Amino acid sequence: MHNTYANEAIKCTVTQCRHHCDVKNNCSLNCIQVGTHELNPTEEQCTDCMSFEKK
Repeated sequence: MHNTYANEAIKCTVTQCRHHCDVKNNCSLNCIQVGTHELNPTEEQCTDCMSFEKK
């Protein structure tokens, strides 16, 4: 199943996620949850999209 809905407000290049729009670099969700895997995040690499689901 291809996902063609692109939420223009959420940019995303993670093509391995089931919510990635297959025709644009956007997410197809209405909103996402952002979290962290660090106790004290100090760089963007410390943050994660908690809405990620593997295709």
